[in-house]
Amino acid sequence: MGYNFKETMNKPERLAGGHRMCAGCGGTIAARNVLRGLHEGDHAVIGNATGCMEVSTFMYPYTAWEDSYIHNAFENAGATLSGVETAYRVLKKRGKIDDTYKFITFGGDGGTYDIGLQSLSGAMERNHDMVYVCYDNGAYMNTGIQRSSATPMYANTTTTPVGSKSSGKPQNRKDLAAIIAEHDVPYVGQTTFWKNFKDLHVKAEKAIYTKGAAFLNIMAPCPRGWQYPTSDILEICRLGVETNYWPLFEVEEGKWTLNYEPKKKLPIEDFLKKQGRFKHLFKKENEYLIEEFQKEVDRRWDALVYRCGR
Repeated sequence: MGYNFKETMNKPERLAGGHRMCAGCGGTIAARNVLRGLHEGDHAVIGNATGCMEVSTFMYPYTAWEDSYIHNAFENAGATLSGVETAYRVLKKRGKIDDTYKFITFGGDGGTYDIGLQSLSGAMERNHDMVYVCYDNGAYMNTGIQRSSATPMYANTTTTPVGSKSSGKPQNRKDLAAIIAEHDVPYVGQTTFWKNFKDLHVKAEKAIYTKGAAFLNIMAPCPRGWQYPTSDILEICRLGVETNYWPLFEVEEGKWTLNYEPKKKLPIEDFLKKQGRFKHLFKKENEYLIEEFQKEVDRRWDALVYRCGR
């Protein structure tokens, strides 16, 4: 599977401009670059769980999606695309469809980690030939920046507000990519917007053209919820990778592979200080919270390295 950056970036856009997503939003960057993994001539059916992306790219009867598009409820994106993929296989077998279609679902972390987990788990366990893409912005951004199970510890959200009695969300974030990998699916990849996007592009193409169920988890920062200047998004993603907060890895047929290891790991505060949701951690009395955050990042990194046989 060769990779040519210029050729990939020159593919026609399958998510048109003119939608209403915020400037500096990671969700649409994720969607546009995942869809670049499709080969010329192949069609797609896009599922989309309720969330920021759905309400901002689709307003009946208008849509920003160039491919067939289905808006799902929060809880059933995995189930809906499972059914469509099954119907396609039946019609293809009967000779009623000649074209090649790929099935790709997008959901935020609220509709993926939490509300839609049951239908996602079912779709993965049944091994439908589809890709589920989570654009992970770490909270329920569309409905007011409430915490989700993807929200990192100590983040300030509207349901874990920082104050005299609270340091933000007390729990650590769920490791959903590892959970889906334990479903024994053919492909799982974790990525973000890093360097020239090669990691995202390659993993998207792999996910789309691996036969059977595939899952992509993409860190997709949100300027409103994370509280950063819109121009900082790529720097935040770089720091997420270089601090080991968001490691780049993939699991193919049960084999774990670490795609990148920083030559000089950066301290987690480099990632945290770029985001207003963590500004309370930099008060003198809260320095120990950063130490606890660092310990958790290191623990997860060690567990990942072990899984990858390093």
